[in-house]
Amino acid sequence: MELNRRTVIAGAAAAGIAASTLGTGTAQAAEGASGGASGGRKPVKELFGKLADGTKVYRWSLENGGTRLKVISYGGIVQSLEIPDRHGRYANVSLGYDNLASYVAGTTFFGATIGRYGNRIAKGRFTLDGKAYQLSVNDGVNSLHGGAKGFNTKVWDIEGFTSGSDVGLHLHYTSVDGEMGYPGTLKVQVTYTLTRHGDWRIDYRATTDKATVVNLTNHTYYNLAGEGSGGIYDHELHLAAGRYTPTDSGLIPTGELAKVAGTPFDFRKAKPIGRDIRVGHAQLVTAKGFDHNWVLDKGVTAKPEHIATLRDPKSGRTLKIATDQPGVQFYSGNFLDGTLVGPSGHTYRQGDGMCLETQHFPDSPNHPSFPSTVLRPGQTYRTTTVHSFSA
Repeated sequence: MELNRRTVIAGAAAAGIAASTLGTGTAQAAEGASGGASGGRKPVKELFGKLADGTKVYRWSLENGGTRLKVISYGGIVQSLEIPDRHGRYANVSLGYDNLASYVAGTTFFGATIGRYGNRIAKGRFTLDGKAYQLSVNDGVNSLHGGAKGFNTKVWDIEGFTSGSDVGLHLHYTSVDGEMGYPGTLKVQVTYTLTRHGDWRIDYRATTDKATVVNLTNHTYYNLAGEGSGGIYDHELHLAAGRYTPTDSGLIPTGELAKVAGTPFDFRKAKPIGRDIRVGHAQLVTAKGFDHNWVLDKGVTAKPEHIATLRDPKSGRTLKIATDQPGVQFYSGNFLDGTLVGPSGHTYRQGDGMCLETQHFPDSPNHPSFPSTVLRPGQTYRTTTVHSFSA
């Protein structure tokens, strides 16, 4: 019998199931944090490590509604996300590391807050208001996820909060004019909230003093069976999208909005991720699997709407995603090569995790027909994505 979430969480509490200990952070709470990491209480802050220049990196732990989240100030990275299965057994369902050095050296963006521009911009170039800009290129000749020193490499200022039955974190970072080639000083706030229902909500806000382009997202890799447990090809995925954006050999959109009907890209009805991933479709060959933007049927909306469901049949864990964004990048972990070791002590190989990055379309600044990512002075960039878990 498959239990509902309330029963699962109650059962886990009664059995005394504890979160697994991850990371190299110190055990004590630091700098005024108080209370335990449980629903409604103030998040706990602890030292996670130090950068080469001595900068301290902290880890924040919070829990609410049966969901447990750990975030480090380096990159605004989700270091651990624990949810129960149908029997109330917790597992960390996000890929990552147990030490700071691996995050600093890494190139996979595990769990990171992505900016100033999520996904790729062709040759790192775009023109805005008649002026050409050259960005940092870090993916061959293209710019990926904000460049070589994107938001995933920055140390964010973080404040913990409680609000009614919610608990969460406010993350702040200011990107100066010209950073990675982008115009304008961009002031960013990202808020992670765990609700009393265990939903993980991300609210992005940004303002600028000069016209610029912005496309913020989160790069958590999911494995609902638990990180280090093996592949995600048996996970069942549903995407509310009848079109996707085909790419060239550099994974840059061609500008076409192609229909998914009759192709391996059709997830309008839930199916196992691995069912069609080895089909010799030219787009799958180029990307070594799925690494594409799906054009959501709903388009840009005033509030988050449900667009994706991911389910692991073995554990019963289910993730539903709602967003106000027009696209989602589904990446099937094609470039995980067995050289990275997660906190479980197991290596990550191709297909051991997958991403669902809510976003505007890749290379939007160079495709006038795509939804605009331009932000101007006096405007506020706002977007919200909600992750809901059940078992």
